[in-house]
Amino acid sequence: MQTEPLDRLFTALADGNRRAMIDQLGGGPASVSDLARPLDIALPSALKHLGVLEASGVVRSEKAGRVRTYSLTPDAFAGLEAWIAKRKAQWNAQFDRLEQFLDRSDA
Repeated sequence: MQTEPLDRLFTALADGNRRAMIDQLGGGPASVSDLARPLDIALPSALKHLGVLEASGVVRSEKAGRVRTYSLTPDAFAGLEAWIAKRKAQWNAQFDRLEQFLDRSDA
């Protein structure tokens, strides 16, 4: 697995404002103004955050006239889910080996 897309995703998720935007977009598409308003941030700041989210593949945008609307990208977290699943499997295997060792020690 390439680490660059995962690194971009972790960077995007590291900021609370960006996570709040993702949460808001879970309810459906929204304009930049709609996303900036509850966070009490200026539109240029919101655009910068949305640029990071778009570069990471979490959101996509469409422009109609003067309004840019953002929405979540389907399967945006697939790479993250795969990374977590791999680590979980490794940890579970280690715990299984520990359990086997402890069972042998008790016997």
